[in-house]
Amino acid sequence: MITQPAGSASVMPAGRIALIASNAIGDTLVLMVIVQNLLRNGVDVTVFGQPAYALRQWFPGVAIEPLPAQSEEEALLAQFDTVLQMHTHQPIPRLAQIHPRVCHLDAIDVENRPGCMAENFADFCRRELGLQDVRHSNGMMPPSGLMHRCHVRRVAIHPEASTQDKRWLPERFLRLAVRLRKRGYDVQFIIAPHERERWCELERWGIPAPTFANLHELASWLYESGWFIGNDSGMGHLASSLNVPTISLFRRRRVSERWRPAWGTVDVVLPWQWLPFGWLKEKLWRETLTCARVLSAFNRMVRRYGDGGHPMAS
Repeated sequence: MITQPAGSASVMPAGRIALIASNAIGDTLVLMVIVQNLLRNGVDVTVFGQPAYALRQWFPGVAIEPLPAQSEEEALLAQFDTVLQMHTHQPIPRLAQIHPRVCHLDAIDVENRPGCMAENFADFCRRELGLQDVRHSNGMMPPSGLMHRCHVRRVAIHPEASTQDKRWLPERFLRLAVRLRKRGYDVQFIIAPHERERWCELERWGIPAPTFANLHELASWLYESGWFIGNDSGMGHLASSLNVPTISLFRRRRVSERWRPAWGTVDVVLPWQWLPFGWLKEKLWRETLTCARVLSAFNRMVRRYGDGGHPMAS
């Protein structure tokens, strides 16, 4: 079910649709599943959001606009018959006050249904919206001029996440990088400007962390990389969307089943499960998720997918 404020729209959107995408990259990429299914079934939809607008070149045929300024929100959205937004609190917290037909999608991520969020959104399109031609693709396609995985030995590592509880131990990311480099891989870290202070050790180890002018530039670089390893984060969803073989580190199995990246070749790596209590697993997951465990997953992926070189020994 979708949550609907008083006076909001019926579940099936009518007329022109505005979808207010999330401020988060991962949520935005998953929300594009709904957008693609609406468009495929002939519904007129326009997307508003900052990450979506930064990646607009990767979604051909989709109308994507920047998030409007607060003073412009009401007039702009008045052009649409229905407005969809994933969360009640962001990006436009007062959405129900400025538009008469609003559907919030918050409740989908707490439904007790099998499958990840992309699959749940596709099922929502089929079950709640009554769409006939439904897929779980978000429709992301590369702009011309890029070569997929042309740097096949480049491993992109994203050691950060939106919250501290999703971040694996920094020293283990460094150890992983060193071991991969010894085996001939070009390891580079993806780190935002405000995160770099936490990663001063990279320079000492000579590990590159390139800077990117914008999200489009980062996506282009990642599209041409051979592999991706990272925490549960938007970068994992981006790598998956770009069909870059992805290893995604999660702290709990249940979280991974709901929020794992949904596209391309993805392996989820979890901590050892021998701890008896959920709270203890939550507290100690960083210690029980070993570097060897991640490397083993990488070995399996290389053997399955191929990298133009020799698979690593276990």
